[in-house]
Amino acid sequence: MIVFRDVSVTYPEQTDPVLAHVSLTIPDGELCLVVGPSGAGKTTLLRLINGLVPHFSGGTVQGSIEVHGRSTATHPPRELADLVGFVGQDPAAGFVTDTVEDELAYAMESMGVAPDVMRRRVEETLDLLGLTALRRRALRSLSGGEAQRVAIGSALTTHPKILVLDEPTSALDPAAADEVLASLQRLVHDLGLTVVLAEHRLERVVQYADRVILVPGEGAPLIVGEPATIMRQSPVAPPVVELARAANWSNTPLSVRDARRSADVLREQLTHASVSMDSEHITKSNTAVVVHVKDVRVSYGRREVLHSICLDLHEGEIIAVMGRNGAGKSTLLSTMVGLRVPFRGSVKVQGDNPATLTPQALVRHIGLVPQQAGDLLYAESVDLECRQTDKDAALTPGTTAAMLSQIAPWIKPSTHPGDLSEGSRLALALAVVLAPDPSVLLLDEPTRGLDYETKSHLIEVLVKAAKRGRTIVLATHDVELAAELATRTIVLADGEVVADGPTREIITSSPMFAPQIAKALSPLPLLTVSDVKAAMLSLREPL
Repeated sequence: MIVFRDVSVTYPEQTDPVLAHVSLTIPDGELCLVVGPSGAGKTTLLRLINGLVPHFSGGTVQGSIEVHGRSTATHPPRELADLVGFVGQDPAAGFVTDTVEDELAYAMESMGVAPDVMRRRVEETLDLLGLTALRRRALRSLSGGEAQRVAIGSALTTHPKILVLDEPTSALDPAAADEVLASLQRLVHDLGLTVVLAEHRLERVVQYADRVILVPGEGAPLIVGEPATIMRQSPVAPPVVELARAANWSNTPLSVRDARRSADVLREQLTHASVSMDSEHITKSNTAVVVHVKDVRVSYGRREVLHSICLDLHEGEIIAVMGRNGAGKSTLLSTMVGLRVPFRGSVKVQGDNPATLTPQALVRHIGLVPQQAGDLLYAESVDLECRQTDKDAALTPGTTAAMLSQIAPWIKPSTHPGDLSEGSRLALALAVVLAPDPSVLLLDEPTRGLDYETKSHLIEVLVKAAKRGRTIVLATHDVELAAELATRTIVLADGEVVADGPTREIITSSPMFAPQIAKALSPLPLLTVSDVKAAMLSLREPL
């Protein structure tokens, strides 16, 4: 059992507490979902459970926290390791070995687990999380999603009583996310494991939760209750809940199955809607080719990861690149920007090879936000980061700060980038890359750690950029983002293009990549709640 008693947390150089007067009890054997806006304090709440706050992060903690009778004030994280397994937002930051199998065994070795028990648990975890094929792979060769599953597995092998996960599905493809969450639910139900996780992609998680903790932010009181009750009042909600609000349903569906059962009447009504289902900004196949990828093949050592990729990306397109973890999405983006050099084939951006461009020329041609957005940040404060970007890209002073205010206006200029939440750090990195307004934008998992409101701000910025003729490529597992934004979708599998076409056509034909609204209202060609609202409006308009 986890017990918070009147807990308040204030970080150094901050006057207002990030969490104030939190009193909370989390019983054993529950899957508890923590939700709230970016920067509201969800990560702080999770890190209090195993003492990372304040023993590692610093700050002042008032009140008391007990985990199975142990006080986190007197027991640092190492003395809670047998009780609490923790996986942060950047799982690779916690790796200490070289291979998957060694990483799964490391925590058990540190705790003195017998070798025969270690062997059995490693095999169980490999099977549980679908990691068997990766067991001898080097950790540095893993994709972001593969690394995330390994980190979760490493925490599970010690058989903790409590598992704390910060954004555990943010880098996972939809199928892998479902597998991991279903595995966690089995451990909760069958073995009594307590799981506390924070997640922004509620469409994936909320149906599995036993209770939800809403963290409003700015020190406001937490709201705790059953998922349906909290979702009815939460400012952050998955698409099926937004659908219920738009349709004025009395119930609150938490899954696609629940929504389909409630949508029979709505589906029949919308069959007669006359609204056009085409995106506002359609595929620009008749405009100039900005990126030309010809017969590109890329390898890591002896392992070939991209096989004869041929693509033409046009001016004004917004392209979603989707596929399973390890399909080659990040490698494709890094090759387009010149970080990876193909051993065969070529990449041209506006006629130039990006690998040969000077940094000054490259920033105007093409910009990349990598999965680890923090790699782009090095200044001592958000304000200095913005001013340095303006200087490096010869921008009008204040340009980068203005871009950041469009995406995430709550970020304080004086904050050190390292002290930002993962979502806020990503928002800053996005502003740094977007401000110079390059002709081509490559965004690798651009909504990881972002709440729904921040994601909507980003969508507005990207749509405006596309209307100015910018070409935008999103490597993403966020099917809702693809449905809302992309005009074209490319699906990769094992380093090959297996589908390429208009987004509505590609994702509605795929059980894996279809968004919640498309599944709930199938066979209607509706992808988003905005589509549904437009269709409902057309029914009320006179013919």
